[in-house]
Amino acid sequence: MKYILVTGGVISGVGKGVIASSFGTLLKSCGLDVTSIKIDPYINIDAGTFSPYEHGEVYVLDDGAEVDLDLGNYERFLDVTLHRDNNITTGKIYKLVIEKERTGEYLGKTVQVVPHITDAIQEWVERVAQTPVQGSSKPQVCIVELGGTIGDIEGMPFVEAFRQFQFRVKRENFCLAHVSLVPLPKATGEPKTKPTQSSVRELRGCGLSPDLIVCRSEKPIGLEVKEKISNFCHVGPDQVICIHDLNSIYHVPLLMEQNGVIEYLNERLQLNIDMSKRTKCLQQWRDLARRTETVRREVCIAVVGKYTKFTDSYASVVKALQHAALAVNRKLELVFIESCLLEEETLHSEPSKYHKEWQKLCDSHGILVPGGFGSRGMEGKIRACQWARENQKPLLGICLGLQAAVIEFARNKLGLKDANTTEIDPNTANALVIDMPEHHTGQLGGTMRLGKRITVFSDGPSVIRQLYGNPKSVQERHRHRYEVNPKYVHLLEEQGMRFVGTDVDKTRMEIIELSGHPYFVATQYHPEYLSRPLKPSPPFLGLILASVDRLNQYIQRGCRLSPRQLSDASSDEEDSVVGLAGATKSLSSLKIPITPTNGISKSCNGSISTSDSEGACGGVDPTNGHK
Repeated sequence: MKYILVTGGVISGVGKGVIASSFGTLLKSCGLDVTSIKIDPYINIDAGTFSPYEHGEVYVLDDGAEVDLDLGNYERFLDVTLHRDNNITTGKIYKLVIEKERTGEYLGKTVQVVPHITDAIQEWVERVAQTPVQGSSKPQVCIVELGGTIGDIEGMPFVEAFRQFQFRVKRENFCLAHVSLVPLPKATGEPKTKPTQSSVRELRGCGLSPDLIVCRSEKPIGLEVKEKISNFCHVGPDQVICIHDLNSIYHVPLLMEQNGVIEYLNERLQLNIDMSKRTKCLQQWRDLARRTETVRREVCIAVVGKYTKFTDSYASVVKALQHAALAVNRKLELVFIESCLLEEETLHSEPSKYHKEWQKLCDSHGILVPGGFGSRGMEGKIRACQWARENQKPLLGICLGLQAAVIEFARNKLGLKDANTTEIDPNTANALVIDMPEHHTGQLGGTMRLGKRITVFSDGPSVIRQLYGNPKSVQERHRHRYEVNPKYVHLLEEQGMRFVGTDVDKTRMEIIELSGHPYFVATQYHPEYLSRPLKPSPPFLGLILASVDRLNQYIQRGCRLSPRQLSDASSDEEDSVVGLAGATKSLSSLKIPITPTNGISKSCNGSISTSDSEGACGGVDPTNGHK
């Protein structure tokens, strides 16, 4: 087994996750089986109770583990299926050691950080590195990313563990890559290497010497700077890799390959890679990176969420949209809309923001309502679903997005004006969304319906089933505490809302579709977790296709993209005709009432006004596992 440890210096968030994923991509493209481990030095057992403003989204694995979003990068880049133990935290290690102490496994010895904690870390890494992540074959290379930065007090036990580990597995089986920031101050106009020098000095003081130094910078770094880092950090010039900011992360493995990373790792770790076949190694990645640069036509998707101030809160959603847009040769333009700004309270308190957000929603080609927890912004999500339904705008709802769509439909089509979810109003007379038996009110961590579950399709016609390839069932990952109340399903279906997917017992609603709508689909599961760059998620692909008015053609062709759809070289004349037809269709489908209906009206000049009084941007999100 070969190990590549990736550490970071100067600042956190420098791009260790993408660099680690790129190492794995390069080696996998050369025919090696690769696995990944992410180490998070925080004391939490897992990421399940994090606020998205703290660490971004919570990523969910097949086995239900709630982990750091970097594991999502690993799965997308390497196309593997990771497991719960591929994410190590300080909390997990200490819990393991304390449990052993309680059962007497240390035979009365004084339990200490060294050797007991450090030994537990090394044993965990060795054990997980042997676990298959693709098929049944054991991995040959394990990429380990150590979170945080060198010098953080909480990460010191892990640094010490790997100082010992390099001798445990021998030098030819262990390689260390240190990722550091090379800032470019505007005052001087030249890159500064001193932070990298200090970071490497501290790393060497801990007993670890980097084999590769990956320099992250805003702009490309010259040879003179590279030689300076080489001279002061005790590595050869060919061991200094410069990765500047790129238009797409898909270019990162290609840039690393151009810098000779494959040759160096092949020699350093004695990998015995057949270098004669190297030109074919990354062809798919080259094609993907080229497409990100050549697409011209745009598709605008509005993401109506609760945590839009920090885009990493929706990292997997953004990636899934990008995968789907690239598949149909469209350049994705994302518009993030804070859902609470769509509510009537904002109209009274900040009317300019209210009208601005509604204008952005109206101008988009499609709408995505992602998951979340808590009351804040829920009414804004409901109003976005209403506008999409009434104005024939393509919409995809995920998790809470499905629940918002169901509540909106019950209020405005069934006449149940007090319809709500028990998460927000436990005493509502019409609880359209209720909590599940798995929900434990006293313990928040790991008590949701988590992981990969089977969704069974109904027998009737279904757009989303066709997008999946007409299977009887699919398996997708879940993360939710609440579900649609089955008592109201028949009433909703009588008015045109179709529940086309359920769990195996047909008691839990998984997928809804709206009859007579271009694309109004919502899922209780999270399809974004299984989206891959070369295999986009079907619900996201359907949203993009509907947003560019190509969904019907795609389905008529047996869910295959036509050469014209795959080509971005369509004539200006066709674009003009399609654009004019789309604009005419949009104008004719818009409902422009003289007096406000359902609380939302649209005037001829495109401004939005409201007359209802429900929904406020009040309430505070709970700290119990945000999405």
